[in-house]
Amino acid sequence: MPTLPNFADPITFILVVLGMFIVVIGRYFLIAGMFHAVFYWWGKQKWQQRRLGKKLTDQQQFKKEIKWSMVTGLIFSIAGALTSVLWQKGFTQLYTEPTQYGLLYLPVSLAISMLVHETYYYWLHRWMHRPKVFKVLHKVHHDSSTTSPFTAFSFHPLEGVLQAMILPLTILLLPMHVYVLLVQLTIMTFSSVINHLEIEIYPKNFNKSILGRWLIGATHHSLHHKQFKYNYGLYFTFWDKWKKTESPKFEALFAEKTGYIQV
Repeated sequence: MPTLPNFADPITFILVVLGMFIVVIGRYFLIAGMFHAVFYWWGKQKWQQRRLGKKLTDQQQFKKEIKWSMVTGLIFSIAGALTSVLWQKGFTQLYTEPTQYGLLYLPVSLAISMLVHETYYYWLHRWMHRPKVFKVLHKVHHDSSTTSPFTAFSFHPLEGVLQAMILPLTILLLPMHVYVLLVQLTIMTFSSVINHLEIEIYPKNFNKSILGRWLIGATHHSLHHKQFKYNYGLYFTFWDKWKKTESPKFEALFAEKTGYIQV
């Protein structure tokens, strides 16, 4: 294995941040742009039928979302660069040999990390909806009352920092292969974009299936942006179901929305 540069060196650190920023923003715009092209241009009329209670025009919202997403991308990149320093100094549990803990551990570690992330996010999200906290941290995200793929990373910088903390903290304690971490980051981006589509991409009755009843999608999260007091989850619905914060309108709205677009 070639000798890596010292990530703690200031010039190297800045270069790592820039490199990660290109990757983070590139992946985000690729995924968000792909979904935007498929489900907005192709299904534009059907999407517009769902745009109720808008505060901003499409152009105003797009500009705000891109601005905040770029800031969020930079914050995530700095967090990634700091994680690289911690890894190089031996403070994390990241590893590079796939068989170190056995191949079965690879998906197990992904599942554990995602459950930790889900739990952290659910309770952070509920805290950010306290009135005084909301005005400072979370209002930027909720300015998009009718969401788009580019709402996914549209956060106030302080919220971006809180969002970026959990994975570095997780790998301080949980052994994870570096590629498993990259898989989770990619899942996170896909999930966030899909959840903010506004158009439901899952098929009719998917919400009643064994898998579908536990996965969050566009309908589930759109209700959070309109009702505020329900549907706080990130990937999964289990915390909302357990704590009885799942919107009572979800089942009916899912049935309605799955009639708008056929995938």
